Amino acid sequence: MIATSTIEASQEGFPYQKKRINYSIIKAFFTATFLLVSILLYSQESQLIEISGKVLDQEKNEPLQGVSIQIAGTVAGTISNSQGEFKLKTKLKFPFTLHFSSVGYQPQDFEVKDLNSKPNIAMVTQTFLGKEVVVTASRVAESILKSPVAIEKLDIRAIKESPAPSFYDALENVKGVQMTTSSLTFKVPNTRGFNIPNNFRFMQLVDGVDMQAATLGVPLGNAIGPTELDIASVEITPGAASALYGMNAINGMANLITKSPFLYQGLSIYQKTGLNHVGGTGRDLSNLTETAFRYAKAFNNKFAFKINGSYMRGTDWLSDTRKDQNPNNLKTANPTFPELNGDNNIVYDGWNKYGDDALAGSNTVSLTGLTINGQGNQTLTVARTGYWEKDLVSPTVDNLKFDAALHYRLTDHLEVSYAYRYGKMDGVFQRGNKIQLDNVVVQNHKIEVKGSEFSVKAYISTENTGDSYNVKPLADNMDLYSGGSGSVWGAKYKNALLEYAAANGGELNSANLAAANQYARARADAGRAEPGTARFDSIKNVIRGINNWDIKSNAIQDAPVTGGAALVQKSRMYHAEAQWDLSRRIKIFDLLVGGDARVYEVIPDGNNFVDFSRPIDERNKPAKDGSFGKNIHYKKYGGFVQATKTVLDDRLKFFASLRYDNNPEFEGKFTPRLAAVYTFKRNHNFRFTYQQGYRFPSLFEALSYVNNGRVKRVGSLSYINEGLGYLDNSYTQASVVNFNAAVKAAGNTDAAALANRSLLQVANLPKARPERIQSFEFGYKSVVANNKLVLDIDAYTNTYDGFLGQVQVFVPKGETVGSDAAVIAMIDRNRDAQPASGGNAASKGQDRYRVYTNAKNKYTNYGFAFGATYNFYKKFTIGGNVSHNKIKSNEVNDIFVTGFNTPAWNTNISFGNREIVKNLGFSVVFKWQQSFLWESPLVTAQIPAYSTVDAQVTYRVPEAKASIKIGGANLFNKKYLQYAGGPTIGGLYYATITFDGLLDK
Repeated sequence: MIATSTIEASQEGFPYQKKRINYSIIKAFFTATFLLVSILLYSQESQLIEISGKVLDQEKNEPLQGVSIQIAGTVAGTISNSQGEFKLKTKLKFPFTLHFSSVGYQPQDFEVKDLNSKPNIAMVTQTFLGKEVVVTASRVAESILKSPVAIEKLDIRAIKESPAPSFYDALENVKGVQMTTSSLTFKVPNTRGFNIPNNFRFMQLVDGVDMQAATLGVPLGNAIGPTELDIASVEITPGAASALYGMNAINGMANLITKSPFLYQGLSIYQKTGLNHVGGTGRDLSNLTETAFRYAKAFNNKFAFKINGSYMRGTDWLSDTRKDQNPNNLKTANPTFPELNGDNNIVYDGWNKYGDDALAGSNTVSLTGLTINGQGNQTLTVARTGYWEKDLVSPTVDNLKFDAALHYRLTDHLEVSYAYRYGKMDGVFQRGNKIQLDNVVVQNHKIEVKGSEFSVKAYISTENTGDSYNVKPLADNMDLYSGGSGSVWGAKYKNALLEYAAANGGELNSANLAAANQYARARADAGRAEPGTARFDSIKNVIRGINNWDIKSNAIQDAPVTGGAALVQKSRMYHAEAQWDLSRRIKIFDLLVGGDARVYEVIPDGNNFVDFSRPIDERNKPAKDGSFGKNIHYKKYGGFVQATKTVLDDRLKFFASLRYDNNPEFEGKFTPRLAAVYTFKRNHNFRFTYQQGYRFPSLFEALSYVNNGRVKRVGSLSYINEGLGYLDNSYTQASVVNFNAAVKAAGNTDAAALANRSLLQVANLPKARPERIQSFEFGYKSVVANNKLVLDIDAYTNTYDGFLGQVQVFVPKGETVGSDAAVIAMIDRNRDAQPASGGNAASKGQDRYRVYTNAKNKYTNYGFAFGATYNFYKKFTIGGNVSHNKIKSNEVNDIFVTGFNTPAWNTNISFGNREIVKNLGFSVVFKWQQSFLWESPLVTAQIPAYSTVDAQVTYRVPEAKASIKIGGANLFNKKYLQYAGGPTIGGLYYATITFDGLLDK
């Protein structure tokens, strides 16, 4: 599982001392621990005995299938079959306790005193509420009412009754959760603000395994997660969870828990057919289909296995908003010429268009020396035409998943398991650019040894981005290949303007300027590859297969293609962790200890990650063997201790946790959490929590070196900056924009530049450090009105110090900021070197970098969430939640925009009855979200408020072990956006049929 060879954490040539860790030691330690514990515990077992019994529904007097029967204090257990019968073999000595539980029924315990004990159990229907047990909040099982932090849970029944198209979609209706839909196959949850589609601050686990794709840096939604048939429950913890789970979970985490093959056996089959793009989304009516199966079998309660598979295919949501994010009032446009407003804006920068990126200053051409309205020496800034996203990405997406697990109980106290997961997906992923994910494959292998008081697990995850590509360099290189370089295209454009002027009164003026630019663009684009043609498809296929994102200045149309767009990323993530509950050995308080170690191993690709020990001019070039240098290793390790103490007759419980994390690139950090839960009159639970959290930069934030043509994206570690100068020899993008607006208005000359040099602001970016959060939380949970009404309130305030984000800076080539030459290098005349002409000095131009760095300001956000669920009549239930999140503004603007990207208010209201008549149930959910500002390097804009209605009807056919569910998400097909640059989402209508528990005897 863990590589046995010595891995060099710092490559030769790094400006840091070389450190070596022999990971074979980790492997040997866990192997020895597993064998030793197995031998000791196995040797202590006594004679095998068998206990059998039956479970009934007390109200209906019918056998109950699928009831969990667990031996208290062990890992041993089984389930009841279709006749309600069960058998359980154990070597435990009498007496021992059996724990019976099933969703919708009140848990019961039965003491087995001897072989004559007959556990025939009548389960009492539990209409409701608040009896859930969770493990995520404290890493040990506890009542959800007495959790030390806010936590939400979706159990099997809640998932089945949700009108969402899948259990993962149902997370969007959970209190405090904001879901971002990048693709039909790719959704990312977030809580409590600072939302982005590639969410580095939110952790997602599946059975304790981190589901992130390391080099992409985020969990790929549920692309490699459980199938619809294998999910047992989902627990979501909003807010910081770093004290117990480490550096990735400072905004929250989701824990997806799958079904045990000991407890859920038999064959299950699931088929969903749906329709989307019913109208108004930009695509034709489309079919969606998903097929899944699960088979699990246990033998004598000792050995069990399960296998799962699913395949989903559909037509993706379309990102095709035709808004201009660079209207004329922005300084990068042409504010001097209002006649160029509207659709004829020559610096049009479409939300979902690429190769026209005027706002970033990377796809514009400056036309100088023009006479307009009788005034000479005028400058026009013109954006390249570019291509729409819909012409560059595939409309069809799919997701193939497979997983298998083997479980063996060595004793009643010890279980060992092996699990394998495979996921292949397509979709569109938004980072600084849009990425077309095509045949991305993520796999993981996990081995775990689990006892009643301890667990040890190790896993490896691998990632391969397959045939994926970056949409922006694809558009840039399409423009260059079929339209020529910026200077060639600009010359054609300018000549066409002069031609138009000569044919229309001999001059350019307010009356004809817009028409002249339309004419000039058509002439300059002559010969450009047009979407829908065989030539376009041929060029696109060539470029998307080239692993080189350089934007080459092809002076001649259809010159040999050298720049490409292929996304070639491969990584491995090695992780090992262990925890031990010492509570039975320590009488004063309960004690839990644990630790983990993780190593990311990345194969340099020349575009996203490079070997920094190589010379700068060779980092993006392949070696003779085709590689881009030595593999990169990025690691961290940590440990935690948690003590809990209950006093005042179990009414008051104290929690104290302390975690230490270390990453050799940074100083180690301690993360504390203190909490208290007080129960007043049995039903009223109040909690107070203080915690800190740290986040080391993610792999991409720390070590990326994205060769993205005109703007390079670089990681935060200081040694990446060596020889580049973006930390200490650069100007901020905002100041360069203001500078160029003034220079253009004054004639775009060197003299004008020097006269406005005071507008340029030196960036002086700080040395990277871990992001820190400090959080205070108050909460209240209660079950009142005879267990019919659940109330849940939480309020929080978070303060972020060293917030990690991106800032774009400009570095003068070969010059020092502050010098005359550096000022002249900032003039926006063209994208490459600036030759001497017209009395202007020669200039080497500028390099542009988008840098991951820490904010200089502290940021405080705060909010609250309230949820209530009321079983008001028989099985009728109404529920709802409302969330409020705000960020406190700072007096001084920061070096970059942090992007809170969260609506101030959102709410969900649900109504349903799981059995309004025999075997027939329904549910309806209304969702509303307030308008908010979305800020990102790709698009910044106001997102309108929206509301949706989801509904479903379910009919159960017990004789066939089947259920039929018909429903719709966004039932009234209201089109809406969740974030700027994202897809337009419409209605999705579906019908599913599920067979559950077939072949179960």
